[in-house]
Amino acid sequence: MDEHESFSDLIYEERVYMAGNELSSFIAAVTEVYGPEEARLSATDWIEELELMNTPPSSTKRYWRAVTIAASARLAHRRSEGRLVPVTC
Repeated sequence: MDEHESFSDLIYEERVYMAGNELSSFIAAVTEVYGPEEARLSATDWIEELELMNTPPSSTKRYWRAVTIAASARLAHRRSEGRLVPVTC
């Protein structure tokens, strides 16, 4: 493996790590407030929002937070429309 590939791998690993942390924190918060079923729906929302982003993932917290904000907006919209998922904790 050359130096460029090694550096690229490190950047990729950092991005995956940061995305995982952001998603994990978001899902933990949703689970605590709304329960596991809503958390599953929100995880899907988060991944879909990530796929909709026009820019390639960067390693900044700001980028990952933007994905979480967009997924949170979907959660708020779903909850406000009355499509409530009962909390069964």
